[in-house]
Amino acid sequence: MKNKIGFGVLGLGHIGQKHCLHIIENPNAILVETADLNQNVHFQQYQNVQSIQALVKNPDIDVINVCTPNGFHAEHAILALKAQKHVVIEKPIALSSHECKLIHQASLENNKFVFCVMQNRFSPPSLWIKSVIDQNLLGEIFSIQINCFWNRDDRYYTPNHWHGNLKLDGGPLFTQFSHFIDLLYWLFGDIQITHANFQNFNHQHSTQFEDSGVVSFNLKNSNTLGSINYSTSVYDKNFESSISIIGQNGSVKLGGQYMNEISYCHIKDYTLPEIASSNPPNHYGNYIGSAANHPYVIQNVINTLQQIETPHTQFSEGAAVVQIIENIYKFRNI
Repeated sequence: MKNKIGFGVLGLGHIGQKHCLHIIENPNAILVETADLNQNVHFQQYQNVQSIQALVKNPDIDVINVCTPNGFHAEHAILALKAQKHVVIEKPIALSSHECKLIHQASLENNKFVFCVMQNRFSPPSLWIKSVIDQNLLGEIFSIQINCFWNRDDRYYTPNHWHGNLKLDGGPLFTQFSHFIDLLYWLFGDIQITHANFQNFNHQHSTQFEDSGVVSFNLKNSNTLGSINYSTSVYDKNFESSISIIGQNGSVKLGGQYMNEISYCHIKDYTLPEIASSNPPNHYGNYIGSAANHPYVIQNVINTLQQIETPHTQFSEGAAVVQIIENIYKFRNI
């Protein structure tokens, strides 16, 4: 068993810097090298190699963390897998189901793990609601509503940046809200999209896609009604990310800005246990993202490679989230 796992981080934007920090903080990990498309970007004193190809060929690296723009995730993950490296891919793992299949094929051919970063699963409220659903405490589920109302303005969508570019970004369901679609899939499995409507209210000058949407769905093989309401047009700062679940035996809501609070719980013959506090959100300059749970992701990678546990998020689950978003965005052209 290898004592320390060697990591290489590809992409040194805000999230790539977070990966680097959490790797060097872990006593069982070593940050070997980094690489970025912009050679002038560095993480602390660490070596930033001149090319992606040089990074993936370093024999001291066991794992490549892909933190590049969304549209490059598949290309860079496949390059690393073919170089016999395990891969950690930031969300979304790709921008199409076809790309997911290519990643999966490369992982099988090279017998390497692909870890999907869905760190919101580690938040205490998420673990609690997962236990409630797994124990069927709510009985038959009647309806599910997800609300994601965030701020992403001209501090985020800056000129000549990948944010806002359809081919590199993909849209808010991929870049901002895929974590919450992952929680929906994690709790209930696949969904059937019945309708979706999109508008671009105040980002026409900065994005090639919508800033707001309303999605209707049913759970597969169920009469459960569901909706996803989202927007990045909220003034000045994030408003909320929430999921409300109405069931035969009770109702619950995770709320707060990042589904990081239990806002409501009323279940038949049930007393809410004490729940640990969630980690604070990630801060990225002028804007804020989801919970700072990446250390758990890094530890799960290490534990898996040391045969202590298995991946917390299976590749098939990351691919399922991409498929759901892809199915929603099919309504863009209707």
